[in-house]
Amino acid sequence: MSSRRGFLGLAGAVSAPVLLGACGGGGSASGKGGSVRAAFPGFGAKETMDPHVGRQFVDQARHKAVFDKLVELDSGLRPVPGLVRRWEASDDLTVWRLRLRKARFHDGHRLEPEDVLFTLARILDPKSAERLAKSSLSLIDLKRSRALGEHGVELRLKRPHAELPSLLAFTGTFVVSRRYRDPQKPVGTGPFTFGSFSPGRHFTGKRFDDYWGGPAHIDELHILSAETEARSNAVRAGEIEYAHEMSPAFARTVRGESAVRIVDAPACGVEGVLLKTDRPPFDDPDAAMALKLLADRPRLVEVVLGGRGSVGNDMYGKGFAYYPDGVPQRERDVAEAKRLLRRSGVLNKKLTFYTSTATDTFVDAAHLFSRQAAEAGLRIDVTTGPPESYFTDILRTGTITSHRSGAMPIPTYISERLLSDSPQNGTRWRHKDFDADFRDAQSIKDADRRARRYTAVQRTLRDKGGLLLWGHPDWLNAVSRRLHGVRAAPPNTRDWARFDTVRLA
Repeated sequence: MSSRRGFLGLAGAVSAPVLLGACGGGGSASGKGGSVRAAFPGFGAKETMDPHVGRQFVDQARHKAVFDKLVELDSGLRPVPGLVRRWEASDDLTVWRLRLRKARFHDGHRLEPEDVLFTLARILDPKSAERLAKSSLSLIDLKRSRALGEHGVELRLKRPHAELPSLLAFTGTFVVSRRYRDPQKPVGTGPFTFGSFSPGRHFTGKRFDDYWGGPAHIDELHILSAETEARSNAVRAGEIEYAHEMSPAFARTVRGESAVRIVDAPACGVEGVLLKTDRPPFDDPDAAMALKLLADRPRLVEVVLGGRGSVGNDMYGKGFAYYPDGVPQRERDVAEAKRLLRRSGVLNKKLTFYTSTATDTFVDAAHLFSRQAAEAGLRIDVTTGPPESYFTDILRTGTITSHRSGAMPIPTYISERLLSDSPQNGTRWRHKDFDADFRDAQSIKDADRRARRYTAVQRTLRDKGGLLLWGHPDWLNAVSRRLHGVRAAPPNTRDWARFDTVRLA
């Protein structure tokens, strides 16, 4: 099968002239106009245009094209203005005032404070359990929040919180109009207006000439869903201009090719293993520590990531704000691991590692780690689950599971994954004293003091929790040599998957 047929079979049941003719890229000599085709890993019928629900990268890319967030994150995971031009907090961090930009929705209506309040009410709707940012933003007291004139919003919080701007940049916080009712007919303030959407297949958007950030350089954007091989073949064949999330092996393959280049954001995510701490054997911290000591981290980075990344130290956010300095790198120690396994009664028991093909790295990492554990006499069998539901399944299923995360501020990562009520708590780490320590840190206005408290929290997780974070992978995207302006940015940040600033040669 040719690369073209293979790609179209996964991208959607639309005719070749639609994807490869009218959408064939051709920009003018000045770099204006034309269509860009971008392919992302697909998730079938679970894909959505609801900007407060879809958590997959393909969902986020579509949402980013049509909608905007109040706040964005720069490449260092610091909050920067989005639809909010500036913000200020009261001394006690319980009242935040936001000043909105002059922006318009695609239907011509102006962005107003009531749209922001409606958006927050939709996210926090107690009848909906699927809203991604519901937990993070639950500290907002909507009943006491209000509009301030035509361009201001006052948000009152239920407790002091120094990180509200970062929370407003979290996944699933895109702003919708207060007239928003039907996710199938999305109207946002983003750089592209909605054209069409078929879950698991394709999305089309057209340039919004009244975009507050200035109109996009291209006329149309097409976001396609495709598996790894199809993305690889299509970008090399010139059928698409952008292929998201490529493997180190692919990066080596195209090195020196004239048609494709790799845009590389170094060490901007995390790869690891989750150990459920609410059940045997990892309710015993000795058993969890034993597995952390069995991991040959440099070897995992070399083999699984193809050397495109850095070694992890069981703490999230290497290189980001609040990452602790001076913590010794955890090294492999098979003898000590065997002692801890024997002490915790795990040494002669069989464990199961539940993984999936949800990402290209998971299965390889699980098998390599199981072989490393066998050197201490520990048997770990690897089983695989369905990729479409894996990230939801592991919240309930499995004792050892695969983990990865894109870029987000360290406090957001902790609040979403490691508190007793966190919606993505894959390690089932639930300790009320830890929750209290973390929330106390969030309430400190002085940045240096807050950083010291965050360091103490992260050390607790590293030594007692269920996170085995072995590597920080480079983020690899493949780009046609014809496409200019793609920036090397971590996922979930302002310049990631940003197509309003790209140009076609």
